[in-house]
Amino acid sequence: MVDLNALADNLVQIEPGFWRARSLSKISYPEDGNTFCYQVEETSFWFRHRNRIILRVLQAFPPPGPLFDIGGGNGFVAMALNRAGFETVLVEPGEGVQNARRRGLPLVVHSTLQDAGFRPGALPAVGLFDVLEHIEDDIGFLQTLARLMPPGGRLYLTVPAFSWLWSVVDKDSGHYRRYSRSALTRRLQKAEFSIEYFSGFFLYIILPIFLLRTLPSRLDLRKSKPIQLLHDELTLPIQWMNIWIDRLLATELIWLSKRSMRWGASWIAVARRM
Repeated sequence: MVDLNALADNLVQIEPGFWRARSLSKISYPEDGNTFCYQVEETSFWFRHRNRIILRVLQAFPPPGPLFDIGGGNGFVAMALNRAGFETVLVEPGEGVQNARRRGLPLVVHSTLQDAGFRPGALPAVGLFDVLEHIEDDIGFLQTLARLMPPGGRLYLTVPAFSWLWSVVDKDSGHYRRYSRSALTRRLQKAEFSIEYFSGFFLYIILPIFLLRTLPSRLDLRKSKPIQLLHDELTLPIQWMNIWIDRLLATELIWLSKRSMRWGASWIAVARRM
């Protein structure tokens, strides 16, 4: 079990397996975002497939120690990683910590990265799974993270891809940006990370995103994104559609076992702290 007393200066243990920062900073994330995600994660093709991709990449590039899932929401990724044998600590500043505890995660920290007071070199491996796009000063955040990781520590991250796919859904989700491959690479390198692996995924939903989100946003046909519509997009209301897209997305796992992909609605990267 990870000894948080030895790694962080600003955490208080509330009960076994649950820690909280003495103060919490504001974050760019919808107040009801974790509640919505908790309702759909188990049945959503999007969340299931992202977990499979993350697990496949971690198996190919194993963490050198416990992985700290920063901004990990309801613990859907952290739970999958723990079940696969990767010791994972959830660090989440929002209401998702309570959902993570309901899921039975063994170690949950209610905090932002900065508020926890982690000591330099304390984090051997870090996951940022659709987190970086919510941070206004993403380069500064990565530089802070680098100081908290030892040389050789591994960073795993996923982010939404391509600024030309920007839509009102990104805005309503609290995103500051979507990333090109080169833009994310530059940010990682500026923060003194060297890239070990970089690939796109969700190749098959680029066109639906453009047609159903981006184009209506550009034409000012959709000023807001009702939560029910987003729910239907992520879960697909008809069972055979879920089965079909699960099978289609499974081909990405076969492809990624051989090589990386240059296209996708999301990027996944593995980077080493230099």
